[in-house]
Amino acid sequence: MPKITINGQELEFKAGQTVIEVARQNGISVPHFCWHPALSVSGNCRMCLVEIEKMPKLAIACSTLASDGMVVHVDSEKAVSARNAVMEFLLINHPLDCPVCDQAGECKLQDYAYRYSSGESRFEEEKQHNKKRVELGPFVMFDAERCISCSRCIRFCDEIAGDKELTFTKRGDRVTISTYPGEELDNPYSLNTTDICPVGALTSRDFRFKARVWDMSKTNSICTGCARGCNDEIWVKNNIVLRLTPRFNKEVNSYWMCDEGRLNTFKFINNQRVDGPHIRRNGQIVKTGYDEAVAFTVSQLKAYNPGEIAFLGSAFASCEDNYMLAKLAKGTLHVKNIDFARHLIPGSADGILICDDKAPNSLGAELSGVKPAPEGLNFEGILEGINSGKIKVLYCLEDDIAAMSPEYENTLSKLDFLVVHATNHNATTVLADVIFPAAAFAEKNGTMVNFQGRLQRLKPAVATIDMDRSLEGMEMSRLDKFGTDFDKWAKKNRVDARASWKMLQTVGSLMGLKMKHQISEEVFADMASCIEAFHGLDYDVIGESGIKIKVNNTAKATK
Repeated sequence: MPKITINGQELEFKAGQTVIEVARQNGISVPHFCWHPALSVSGNCRMCLVEIEKMPKLAIACSTLASDGMVVHVDSEKAVSARNAVMEFLLINHPLDCPVCDQAGECKLQDYAYRYSSGESRFEEEKQHNKKRVELGPFVMFDAERCISCSRCIRFCDEIAGDKELTFTKRGDRVTISTYPGEELDNPYSLNTTDICPVGALTSRDFRFKARVWDMSKTNSICTGCARGCNDEIWVKNNIVLRLTPRFNKEVNSYWMCDEGRLNTFKFINNQRVDGPHIRRNGQIVKTGYDEAVAFTVSQLKAYNPGEIAFLGSAFASCEDNYMLAKLAKGTLHVKNIDFARHLIPGSADGILICDDKAPNSLGAELSGVKPAPEGLNFEGILEGINSGKIKVLYCLEDDIAAMSPEYENTLSKLDFLVVHATNHNATTVLADVIFPAAAFAEKNGTMVNFQGRLQRLKPAVATIDMDRSLEGMEMSRLDKFGTDFDKWAKKNRVDARASWKMLQTVGSLMGLKMKHQISEEVFADMASCIEAFHGLDYDVIGESGIKIKVNNTAKATK
């Protein structure tokens, strides 16, 4: 392979790579504003100027192709001096309003001003004032004074979202970003422009002024908005989720995620939660303790024949939760009627990230054993059985079946006994006889399998009352925000909810289920020992980016 020398390091590269690409893949930082690895090259910020031997002038690393024998100096005196000049030019009309800017703490302009700027300006004239708080679309706010005209947002709309909505207007120091006449920035991926904006020009209207980046913790997780399972980061302050942002995974979502996923998949965590177990007493749902709720559930399950009972897993629950449900249903109670609801909207996929399947773990639920046993009823059959009176008891895991259709709501009302695991009060919990409070995806460890067969991790970003002092895998850096006093930290906005597999195991233990798992890793290890698709895997192997599993082989029958 050809070789290039950058900052004294001899590096191999592939033909067609630019200097900045070679440097980046080898851990060498080249300052830049307009360049982005997933977008075309525009070369208009000039921040990536480097010195290349035998070239008469400095060259921009983003568009200069690497060649065999080339010698590049990223931090030479000439290159650094040029960057200082570029920074002075960019800051001429910038308002320098970092104290009130949402981008503070994750702003390239801030970082480079500290590293390269001379600390003073020779510009004495009045700054050029542009429009502020411009609503470019339903989710994005534009502050023209902060814009450095890098064109990243324009190129994103054109090349990734496939919707030409933004362009430059005017010239010189009055140049600004604007939507085309009659258009607004409303493509399904518009908030990605706020992620790639290197300054605070584009900000999220949903997140504006809610928190500083240094006041929040960040936890790697996955989006539960559809079967894609986009990798994301959960940002939390005072135990409340404030935003989701995309996390790079080349095999899943690249650098992006859709607006629907980042805005509408986490707010339920903060509102109208099922806080503690509830049972129906004298026709009313009342809060109770776990012992009473479990005892009531067990007594009712024992009062019916297996053929009169059905279990519904959930494509919104983790593999561990669904696996424990299957163990309880098939292995302990010998119930054959077990399935889960599909949430498909045919034709809604867009060929970018959004999928027809609006549930994140349909494949994982099936692999975990949630499927009818031989001669058992599937989802539609279970509903028909309830209508005919054949099915009298239903155990429902983390899915709002009644909200799917008025017909389904009427069907569930015919049951003798309904048990529901739910994160929030909903149309199904209104009909329930027992409600167990389920931990949300951001409150537990677990795994999910996307539609491509990629097994990925959930991690707890929010503390619950049930969470033990080991934090069960939560990032220990979370404690840095509150010191080492766990009790003081964990009192903030905690909900009394538990991972569904824990409550299922407790119910099962009173009915002969011989499992005593303490943490989710042990549940997954049990799964890996008896389900071929998960054989040889553990949480460490899955890692931060997930792992592709064989989905052609179906899960072994849960005994």
